[in-house]
Amino acid sequence: MTGPLDGLRIVEIAGLGPTPFAAMTLADMGAEVVRIERPGNRHLLGLEHDILDRGRGALPLDLKSDEGRAIARRLIGAADGLIEGMRPGVMERLGLGPGDFPDNPRLVYGRMTGWGQAGPLAHAAGHDINYISLSGALHAIGTRDRPVPPLNLLGDFGGGAMYLAFGMVCAFFDAARTGRGQVVDAAISDGAAHLMAMMQGMAAGGLWSDHREANILDGAAPFYGVYRCKCGGFVALGAIEAKFWAEFLRLADIDPEALPDQWDRARWPDLRAIVAARLAERTREEWTALMEGSDACLTPVLTIAEAPLHRHNAARETYVTPGGRTQPAPAPRLSRTPGEIAETTEGPLDADALLKRWSA
Repeated sequence: MTGPLDGLRIVEIAGLGPTPFAAMTLADMGAEVVRIERPGNRHLLGLEHDILDRGRGALPLDLKSDEGRAIARRLIGAADGLIEGMRPGVMERLGLGPGDFPDNPRLVYGRMTGWGQAGPLAHAAGHDINYISLSGALHAIGTRDRPVPPLNLLGDFGGGAMYLAFGMVCAFFDAARTGRGQVVDAAISDGAAHLMAMMQGMAAGGLWSDHREANILDGAAPFYGVYRCKCGGFVALGAIEAKFWAEFLRLADIDPEALPDQWDRARWPDLRAIVAARLAERTREEWTALMEGSDACLTPVLTIAEAPLHRHNAARETYVTPGGRTQPAPAPRLSRTPGEIAETTEGPLDADALLKRWSA
């Protein structure tokens, strides 16, 4: 690997969702990541090939045994970083907590939890939907009748894994200057709240309503939403600015003089009905052929299977197929030291060989 994190050695304690995603992201950028997993528990999701496990190998260790903990301790002692997603206190009880590695002062100890290492809910169970519910994000997304979970993109991966990876890179940078590592307390609830910064600002300025489908970005605005086409497929319209709205109306052959004002909120339902009726006259493919690439800000709503086939994604190689398995390529793109998908070690790693190399 020649990515920007080349030379960093990271131990990952196997888990679900945000921890493997963070580990994958760091591995994509050149870090050497070794996953410690329970023996016989190779595929936590039951997938033969889990994309989140790409670019690294696994070392089966029973951390409940003295031998397993001893090997893990030696490996972490030689690492630059650790990723773990246990409940607060579990790693300490195993003798693998942040304070158990005094001989490795540069260690960056990345902790991924839903609620954080401290606070009234720190030891409570939860999932993505629970963590984003306390940030205001879940309430803001959905229909008038009820909030709708945005998959687990906003919590596990957006507010969790990416903040953990970012926090660890910040700590690695600081450790390179000071020689001192630190603990990265990445709580999904904190990250999701941080992602809501713009909406918090809009709310403080009186520009955001707590009612769903009443705001510019939540589906209320007729120029920012999803519409059904003649074929049953959907297109996404994001023509917020006046010049983009004008271009959409021109290409859609809608007379602007016959419409309510774009920013007359009281008339938004009427305007939406007009746009919906027009877009229902053609198929998704017909609208795509007419508008895609223009400043009308209209794009097809693609399925997971369709996304890799789109000409823009294909041209940028946004998706790749190592081993014949379609998956997203590393992101973002760096001009001099781009990330790449390292070969995934399918069999169990050899602990002795790994320790010898890492301790050299």
